[in-house]
Amino acid sequence: MSTTPARRLFGTDGVRGVANAELTPELALSIGRALGTVLGGSGTVVIGRDTRRSGPMLEAALAAGITAAGADVRLVGVLPTPAIAEEVPASGAAGGAIISASHNPFADNGIKLVGPDGFKLADAQEAAVEAAMEADADRPVGAALGTIAADDDARGRYIGALCARFPTRLDGVRVVIDCANGATVATAPEALGLLGATVIVTHADPDGVNINADCGSTHLGSLQRAVVAEGADLGLAFDGDGDRVLAVDEAGAVVDGDQILAILALWMKDAGRLPHQTVVTTTMTNLGFRRAMAERGVEVKWTDVGDRYVLAEMRRGGFVLGGEQSGHLINLDSGPTGDGLATGLMLLDALVEGGTRLAAAASVVTRLPQKLVNVPGVRKAELADAKGVWDEVRAFEREFGEDGRVVVRPSGTEPLVRVMVEAPTADACDAWCARIADRVRKDLGGA
Repeated sequence: MSTTPARRLFGTDGVRGVANAELTPELALSIGRALGTVLGGSGTVVIGRDTRRSGPMLEAALAAGITAAGADVRLVGVLPTPAIAEEVPASGAAGGAIISASHNPFADNGIKLVGPDGFKLADAQEAAVEAAMEADADRPVGAALGTIAADDDARGRYIGALCARFPTRLDGVRVVIDCANGATVATAPEALGLLGATVIVTHADPDGVNINADCGSTHLGSLQRAVVAEGADLGLAFDGDGDRVLAVDEAGAVVDGDQILAILALWMKDAGRLPHQTVVTTTMTNLGFRRAMAERGVEVKWTDVGDRYVLAEMRRGGFVLGGEQSGHLINLDSGPTGDGLATGLMLLDALVEGGTRLAAAASVVTRLPQKLVNVPGVRKAELADAKGVWDEVRAFEREFGEDGRVVVRPSGTEPLVRVMVEAPTADACDAWCARIADRVRKDLGGA
């Protein structure tokens, strides 16, 4: 491994890469040993994973590294990311690791680390793990080695905790869920069923390679068709590791994270459970959301894209609700990270208590036309100095002022640059998005 000081292994959401090419068993072993070393060779690390074929391979390597440093490992198997984030503090563990690449294609995988409080490690803590990977630490032997144990009960504890937290009965509610052939196959159908909902389950037959494949929160077409065909009240689509959810209303229309966040913000405000009358969201949030919140007395705080930035602002300001348009919503009254199933249950609670259907509730947000283009294969590190790109952005801002918005940013998890444009008309939105994306390609290369 390189010892260049500028290297940073951890991105905005842990370590990610193509499994067995970039994220190798050797790298997982090194991360595990470093984590165990940082923990002082003691305590227990909870490890969970999604349904990717590479998961057990990386799980075995990570666990071996942790125990080689003297710490213990508890394997909870296939569970959503938020389940591990909750299990760690609930069980008094020293930390946790989630093996998942979330919504990425199945060939990718990732390792996310959480501390004893269930929150993702801070930058300084991740840097300590990276430093330990380069150090020549002593190796314990004999009885000083860590142990590995399986825990088959964590799934039931998580489901039980969610049902207790959101006890509103869902009898008579007909809901289609898309589990993305991912981690929520282990939790969502049972939790919704225990609360009385009639549940039609789709994409819940993982085979190791079909996670997120034309399904889940990144591919909503099949859910839209299923909701209409089943005459359901709504549909919920999770991503591979279960920290996101998007919805489909009774007519088959998509309800995105901005609209879900708006529904929940107003529901919590009316119930007196929205501290400082404030929600936290990112620069990708639709301008229509911000206008809707302003009209109803809810302040909106902005952050850079990434749930870690949303969470940092929430904790700094004492706010409890925030999230992203992608459906990664965080309610700190519920748990320390985004939780697709918890968000889905909150949404159902809000609809049942308000006696309203999803389409009507979502109409609180009048979305501006928005277009997002991903430009892959670019030299994204050079974006900040791409004068031509920023000249185009300034030209857009001169034309539309406060009636439009443009965001150009490098992805934190993939080798691409995202161009997002909002404008008063769809034609203007499409034209400007294409124009700016073309400039990105011209200045930075890419497909």
